[in-house]
Amino acid sequence: MKTRLRLLAVAPVLFLAACTTTSQVSLDYASGPGHVRPGASEFATQVFIDRRDVSSLHLGTVRTQVGTPLEHIQTRIPVADVVTNAFGYGLEARGMLAARSGARFIVTGEVLDMHCKLLVHPYGYAKIRVSILEAATGRVLHSGVYEGERQSRAFVPGSGSPVPILTQLASGALQDAVDRALDDPRMRASIGTRADEANGWTPGMI
Repeated sequence: MKTRLRLLAVAPVLFLAACTTTSQVSLDYASGPGHVRPGASEFATQVFIDRRDVSSLHLGTVRTQVGTPLEHIQTRIPVADVVTNAFGYGLEARGMLAARSGARFIVTGEVLDMHCKLLVHPYGYAKIRVSILEAATGRVLHSGVYEGERQSRAFVPGSGSPVPILTQLASGALQDAVDRALDDPRMRASIGTRADEANGWTPGMI
């Protein structure tokens, strides 16, 4: 009887695990003129390296209150590419993006953490090490770690899928990290970049 009761207790958990689904999402970078510091069009990007100890597409997992996974959230392209694209859009928004052949500086680095999760409050977080290289020599002119985080009000179970909220929070956290890196006065001073007027641009899906 004890064995039967134990199996009955485990069965709902096994059923939930068997019903786990996977959602693929796209993130957005949406900062625009007026919220960023313009600069000279002297920068290009180089692919970031993913240092997270998870799969390249992993973004987060929606779990029950007891920790059972219900839904896995993945990016459509590797997170390293998502971050690289976000920096490209961030440079473009500031009028700082140049063709690789004409760039004086290269923006690259490492993705140290990037995820979203749902406990009581949906949450998104990004932590990125950003390096500014001299394009001609590869010399590191600046390096720093930049973070972003977003959190929303408590999620009410049964009110719909939390995936859109988590995607928005992850996008916002990444945007905050990108903006802090590209607008960092220490970075600007270390490379001696000059300010220009930012060009018009449109937000991009990453």
